[in-house]
Amino acid sequence: MAEITAEAVKALRERTDLPMMECKKALIEAGGDQEKAVAILKQRAKGVIDKGKDRMTSEGWVTTLVKPDGSAGVIVEVRCESAPVARSEGFVNFSNQVAKQLLYGPGANSPAEIMAQPAPDVPGQTLTDLHEEIVNKIRENIVLARIARVTGPVAGYSHHNGSVGVLVQVAGANATAEVIRDVAMHVAALNPAVCLPEQLDPKIVAAEMDRQTAEAKASGKPDNIIQKIVAGKMHMFYANEGVLVEQPFAKDDKKTVAQALAEAGLKAVGFIRWRLGQG
Repeated sequence: MAEITAEAVKALRERTDLPMMECKKALIEAGGDQEKAVAILKQRAKGVIDKGKDRMTSEGWVTTLVKPDGSAGVIVEVRCESAPVARSEGFVNFSNQVAKQLLYGPGANSPAEIMAQPAPDVPGQTLTDLHEEIVNKIRENIVLARIARVTGPVAGYSHHNGSVGVLVQVAGANATAEVIRDVAMHVAALNPAVCLPEQLDPKIVAAEMDRQTAEAKASGKPDNIIQKIVAGKMHMFYANEGVLVEQPFAKDDKKTVAQALAEAGLKAVGFIRWRLGQG
């Protein structure tokens, strides 16, 4: 049997960042061959993943990343078993690598599709390779739960503890306006149901319109006044139903979100709001 020196174990540990005893066992099994030992450790990592894949993942992080010119943005949710792991360097790096590849790479329609792509800052490794390494080291179930990419103008916001992430998509030429990110923070805080009035159930809207019109007509006021009354009541209805553009803007509640965006020459198009482990 080949002699396994302390230097060889140390070299393998520095290469894999795994415990000394695991490195030594792998070197013994590989007859002292570093490359074979690395392959053995990778195979063991897959075993760790298989054993832990059914364990509950209620912690994690929702990451957003947007191009500097606001032309595209992504949102990524990665889950794990414990809060300390969600804040660990390896977990954060993995989340960031997925987000970066999704934003600057060819795109992907599913977590499985993006995982087969390269880790952008780790030459020679895919995101799957990076995932296997971190799971083998941390020994927790780590899952890339969902991904999304949208074209801009767009801005993103992630809550300080990673529990909520938001992308807000707008129309207009002012793609890097600060107000877009302010609206993303508004969405994170106030959790609107939809972006635009037309996204509400038409039957509910029609019923409310009929009710408000009947009440206004009962006042005996002229038709032009009735129209203004109903319009004002419907604005309040939309805000109460959680329509983003009709809500008072969190940063300045004297204006609506639509008005705040309009001041920058922008209109809201849509948003994505993910809460960790939920919708």
